[in-house]
Amino acid sequence: MKNSVLLDVKNLSTYFFTQAGAVKAVQDVSFAIERGKTLALVGESGCGKSVTALSIMRLLPRPQSKIVSGEVFFEGQNLLTLSKKQMRQIRGSKIAFIFQEPMTSLNPVYTVGNQIAEVIKLHQRKSTRRAWIDTVDILKKVGISDPAKRAKMYPHHLSGGMQQRIMIAMAICCEPVLIIADEPTTALDVTIQAQILDLLDELQKQYGMSILLITHDLGIVAQRAENVAVMYASRIVEIAPKKQLITEPYHPYTQGLLQSRPRPGSSAERLHTIPGTVPQPLQFPAGCKFHPRCPIGRTDKQCQTVEPELRKIKQKRYVACWYGQVK
Repeated sequence: MKNSVLLDVKNLSTYFFTQAGAVKAVQDVSFAIERGKTLALVGESGCGKSVTALSIMRLLPRPQSKIVSGEVFFEGQNLLTLSKKQMRQIRGSKIAFIFQEPMTSLNPVYTVGNQIAEVIKLHQRKSTRRAWIDTVDILKKVGISDPAKRAKMYPHHLSGGMQQRIMIAMAICCEPVLIIADEPTTALDVTIQAQILDLLDELQKQYGMSILLITHDLGIVAQRAENVAVMYASRIVEIAPKKQLITEPYHPYTQGLLQSRPRPGSSAERLHTIPGTVPQPLQFPAGCKFHPRCPIGRTDKQCQTVEPELRKIKQKRYVACWYGQVK
């Protein structure tokens, strides 16, 4: 019987080294993704979500960045100990990445069909003719009309929604078991966003893939994920099943995010906001990183001096807060 956990990230820390000092972009991050399930990684821009994903894939630039500690187990194998050749074999074939900006990810001088076919030839050792047939078929699966014609087009000939479908086609063409989708609906209008997310749902059911969905949109989380990990200032502050997180958030930051959501009939004047600003990575405060913005932490000495670890509160619920307890 296969282990139900497909990806298990343990105490992952990634730093960037600059003239101003070490930027601790990701610190002590831990989470797990079950087979066939979706985990949403949620947080504000700059909190470390994308760096976490790129660390898992080992796609960060060297020597500017370094994974300083941690383990990333995928199907029981620690990705951080693999050779470059072994990682290249896993990328695209077993783990695929959907980037948030397709126009900067697709090569402008090759047709979209050639770019997908190249992935198929590389990982599945198929002939050029067979790879092209598979390319047209996969374009049809992701909802591209007239796929044989579209395959011969260049990225700039296609709309933003079509470009994102091309990125998804490229991701699933080798039937990976895990897809990392980094803000896959950025810059798309609401209707196209829903279509792209529906497509990912359909493909997940068809192929039985797991998905790490990186987003800052709690509306997407509420509809698409089984489990949620909330990230703030380089750390995971809460992990919970989606329904439990929405109905009973434990961490003050999670509570603030949920209270800040626009609701039908609410006006801009009545929207809740989290006071203060997100700290800069070179100027993280001592203790809990959220304490300057927290109604409890602003006056609590323990919050101001000692950083809480992510700890298990009850079944499938974790929180990094001295006061995040079952009510």
